Amino acid sequence: MQLQISGKNMELSAETRRYIERKLGRLNRYLPDITESKVEVSREKTKAPEQHFVVQVTIESNGTLLRSEERGADLPTAIERAAAVMNRRIEHFKGKLYDRRKGKKSNLSIRLGPEEKPAIPQASGKVVKTKHFSLKPMAVDEALDQMEILGHDFFLFFNADTETVNLLYRRKDNNYGLIEPELG
Repeated sequence: MQLQISGKNMELSAETRRYIERKLGRLNRYLPDITESKVEVSREKTKAPEQHFVVQVTIESNGTLLRSEERGADLPTAIERAAAVMNRRIEHFKGKLYDRRKGKKSNLSIRLGPEEKPAIPQASGKVVKTKHFSLKPMAVDEALDQMEILGHDFFLFFNADTETVNLLYRRKDNNYGLIEPELG
């Protein structure tokens, strides 16, 4: 596994790069199918001193993305936290794979809420970042697992059952909602 280490708003020393490789280079022991791994380190100017350094780790393993983002007052603390979170996510992911092989259903249940029309806020900002990613056909349960593994509140995916792009999201009551587009 080759780590792609980059610094944003800062230069990384060779010592820092070695420290990151030592802490995160072992992840392929736990998950040998890692095809791509990226580490982005940045320094932010915040009022809270415990959030000056941000470490983002993204790993791809056979089409599944695992991600962690952690902050710290110093760089080693942020790296340690990101590595610990990534280890937990890998364990969780491997547990899901083990359960699937055993034929067990996930203990997560999806409850789709009634259609809601949220108040439309006035747009005051602008688009500052665009992300591109490939959509892999998957079932709703698989998309839910992927969303949980990533730690996101929403997940865009290509629904293999309906052959449309769907959006899965976490509701405030900790249930889930699914948005299916209708052309009209």
